[in-house]
Amino acid sequence: MSTHAANSIVPGHEKGKRKLVRRAAPDESQRIRHVVQGVFVALNVWIGAQFVAWVRWFERGGHGWAMSRPAGVEGWLPIAGLMNLKYLLVTGRAPAVHPAAMFLLIGFLLMSVLMKKAFCGWLCPVGTFSEMLWKAGQRVFGRNLEVPKWLDHQLRGLKYLLLGFFVFVIAWMPAEALKDFMAGPYGTIADVKMLDFFRGIGVVGIAVIGWLVLLSVFIKNLWCRYLCPYGVLMGLVSLVSPVKIRRDAEACIDCGKCSRACPSQLRVDKLVQIRSVECTACMACVASCPVENALQLALPPRKAETAVARWRGLVVRPPAVVAILAAIFLGVVLVARMTGHWQTHVPRDVYMQLVPHANEVSHPM
Repeated sequence: MSTHAANSIVPGHEKGKRKLVRRAAPDESQRIRHVVQGVFVALNVWIGAQFVAWVRWFERGGHGWAMSRPAGVEGWLPIAGLMNLKYLLVTGRAPAVHPAAMFLLIGFLLMSVLMKKAFCGWLCPVGTFSEMLWKAGQRVFGRNLEVPKWLDHQLRGLKYLLLGFFVFVIAWMPAEALKDFMAGPYGTIADVKMLDFFRGIGVVGIAVIGWLVLLSVFIKNLWCRYLCPYGVLMGLVSLVSPVKIRRDAEACIDCGKCSRACPSQLRVDKLVQIRSVECTACMACVASCPVENALQLALPPRKAETAVARWRGLVVRPPAVVAILAAIFLGVVLVARMTGHWQTHVPRDVYMQLVPHANEVSHPM
């Protein structure tokens, strides 16, 4: 926030008195975040279009211009990423099939270590779409529905159960079984199977997705809050992150705007720092704060005599968030490419046998 904001009286509730504080300058974090979200959505749309063209080439019998397979599509294969990560940790060898899924997972986990669950709040296309839905509902109906606390607590357990199931299955499988699964017909074209699910979706699938979309209009971040196991994994890893939303209790005027702005419904105005696995470092709370330096995304404060000095050199500004996320993402992709572990090296004739008959390939388990 700008240090050039003028002194002004901002209503507060400190022992029923009003405090002389520095009013915060207009915050640009949300505009910057939305730009980043838009760029990442566009990137995923471009990768998706390339992948569809690649699949269609095989389905047409190899006629016409052949497009190379975009390895980035493996970012949509988180289970393959987990399986390959375990294989790497156990054997010390990078997997041959869908290695990009593993490298992207490592990158997103690294983001969580350094910048909380910023992948979910800044990059995830599903999170972006979910945010658009509940904000649209808020604009149309004036507010979003509040799930009762007892039910909200129970529903949030669903994503932990889903993550636990996947982790248990993968942990139970030995390294060679993981390798055989990924190198088998189903594992090789897992990305094609995913595409075919949506291309050939049935009535039940449409109904389920339709209900999820509809409910997401009324309930903030329905998928992310209750059903996304990937977000849980990022959240659990983010607990070790030194970067957190931090509130200066002395500067805070207890207006409660930060809590109302938080899409994860965290009580930001009651805590000194946000440790929750639900925090996505979206900085919506920071953007809503009317007081300069009262709320920041920052590293642990050092000892100082004044509240303002405690933040000096510790605050993580939105441009820094973007730079760190970009450095991790591009760095992981660069390392994978330089080591020859970005592309899945499957012979074209194997794809020619499998891709046109993907609907006939069944799960081996």
